[in-house]
Amino acid sequence: MADIAANAQVRDRLSRPIRDLRISVTDRCNFRCTYCMPREIFGPDHQFADRSELLRYEEIARLVRAFARLGVTKIRLTGGEPLLRRQLERLVAMIAEIDGITDIAMTTNGSLLKAKAPLLRAAGLSRVTVSLDSLDPGRFAAISDTKIPLTRVLEGIAAAREHELGPIKINAVVKRGVNDGDDILDLATYGREHGYTVRFIEYMDVGSTNGWRMDDVVPAREIVERIGAEWPIEPVDPAYTGEVAERYRYVDGAGEVGAIASVTQPFCQTCTRSRLSALGELYTCLFATRGHDLRGLVRGGASDDELETALRGIWLRRTDRYSELRTEETTVRDKVEMSYIGG
Repeated sequence: MADIAANAQVRDRLSRPIRDLRISVTDRCNFRCTYCMPREIFGPDHQFADRSELLRYEEIARLVRAFARLGVTKIRLTGGEPLLRRQLERLVAMIAEIDGITDIAMTTNGSLLKAKAPLLRAAGLSRVTVSLDSLDPGRFAAISDTKIPLTRVLEGIAAAREHELGPIKINAVVKRGVNDGDDILDLATYGREHGYTVRFIEYMDVGSTNGWRMDDVVPAREIVERIGAEWPIEPVDPAYTGEVAERYRYVDGAGEVGAIASVTQPFCQTCTRSRLSALGELYTCLFATRGHDLRGLVRGGASDDELETALRGIWLRRTDRYSELRTEETTVRDKVEMSYIGG
């Protein structure tokens, strides 16, 4: 633990420490959300990664140990849909044993969560965030482009609550003309009634396939004002440096609601996140155009010291601040897809 503390001040060129690691365990998903994996691109002929290309759980755990020595304390498992990866609880258990890791979370669409919640909790998963963009069954089906019913997702969230995988957060991406009407207050009501923190996310230009336009963005300020007009809210200080959501508490004591405004109010200056793809590529920004090959190092016989040196060098050179620099020119450049590095 002393060595971890000694190495915990690795900072990039903008003096941002490395604290959070998001790990994509698969590039596959059983949904085809229009803002993430549109079916016209990710259809039956789309070639997903072969199983042999994916990082093995032992390889992921080894990399997490290296990241922990540089200051990472928080791990988030993502996908694609992470619960499509077999026996994910094995990986959770491996990570839970690593010195320095204090929080293991997972982002999921919730469709497979009902059966997996007790296994994940027993293995050491701390909490879950469920992506849910509408409580209207028809609109849910249209956005997620799946035959999986909304009820299955709601049952998964209930199971997470039963097995104490909380505090539970609900992430809703809001797109103009799609779910910017009754859906906002419906989701906020759902969070208030069940004790979940609903976070509304501005529609982002992640990847190159979702047809993003600025006109489709509903500013977080507009969403917050609409909720505040229904139930008085007041701002809450961030829980930690680098927290991406603006937090608000309901004045009547019915919990919290959040807004993630990476388009209209960029938070690049405090970003402490790195992202590991299922194929072992390290991305230092959600909007990156390329990653750094760590799988090659791991499978090429690199020692633990060599892995740590490589990671340190990548982070020390980091200058990413895409959201602050976003222009008409940058939005059309090729970027890694959200489904590949987990958003």
